[in-house]
Order: sequence, then structure tokens, then C-alpha cells
Amino acid sequence: MEHSQARFISPAQLCILLAAGKSLELIDVRTPPEFTSAHVPGAKLIPLDDLNVDEYLQHHEPGQPVYVICQAGGRARKAIEQFETRGCFDGVLIEGGTQAWIDAGLPVNRATSKVLPLMRQVQIVVGSLSALGGVLALMMSPWFALLPLLMGCGLLFAGLTGICGMASLLAKMPWNRQAGNFNQCLIQGRQ
Repeated sequence: MEHSQARFISPAQLCILLAAGKSLELIDVRTPPEFTSAHVPGAKLIPLDDLNVDEYLQHHEPGQPVYVICQAGGRARKAIEQFETRGCFDGVLIEGGTQAWIDAGLPVNRATSKVLPLMRQVQIVVGSLSALGGVLALMMSPWFALLPLLMGCGLLFAGLTGICGMASLLAKMPWNRQAGNFNQCLIQGRQ
């Protein structure tokens, strides 16, 4: 985010705002299965691939913060960049994402999901393809060693840039696109 003017807020600061009963625009840009597994109470699911900023801004009050969260921050930054390209600089990034929220011991809404979290799917696919490539390289042709090499380069690129092509591909799979009605979240522990 070279030219980004996005603001940041810690999970603890956001929790205080939510517990105070403030009406906030809080969007979670992860996939439906990730959202189902654990999400911040009150967050509205709008997967990054489905985010239509122009449509969202039709219902947004200018000057009001739009709190954006994902798993660790990368997709939320991309969403905020999309808002900024449309002239809306109200984006507020939740530092560390949902993982930081959970690590801080803050309340989350959880549901049972039969779909593995996206990063576990990536690990399974990359690990399987790497192992298969290694076995095939040993048994059939050394050219199969290119498969684990490509997987390793992909992981290196994802680690350096925060952009994971495999995660983007898996997020588009049908089992990761199923969403229920997640807009009725309540803050747990607020009494």
C-alpha cells in the first residue's frame, strides 16, 4: 500500500468499540468457510473476490470508518486499496486480522464447518504435490523435481508478498464458495 492512507486499529481497541455498543461498519473479506470457522462478532462477510466497492459505497456514509479484517491482514489491505482507488479513504485495518483477535483471547463467533480452513487446504495441496513430485523424480524422471521446486518458489513468493496464488485458486472452488446468512452476529460476553 504505497500511497495508502489507511488507518490501523488493534483488536483490543476494536473490541472496546464493539463492547460500547457502537454501530460500526465491520467487514470480513475472508472466504465463507474461514468466516464460519471463527469471526469477530458483528462482522459482515464480504469475500474479497465478491467485494463490489462501488455498490458498497452507495450505502456508506462518507467519513465513517470502514473496519476491514481478514485472517492476517493481506486481503484486508487489498480491500482498503480498492476503496482508496474509488476515492474512499475511510478504511481502517484491524492489525493482525482474525488471528490476532483470537490470539488476544477476544470473543469470536464459531460455527461447525465441514470445510478445512483455506491455509490448511493450501498446505495439503502444496505438500501433496511436492511429495508426489519428489517420488516421481526418484522413480521416473528427474524432471519431476520441477514440481516441488515450483511449489517451494510459490511458497517463497507468498511469504515475501502476502499474495498466495494457490489460496486464491482454492478460494474459488465450489466448496469454499458456500455461504450462509452470517449477518446476524452478536457480541459474545457483552453484558
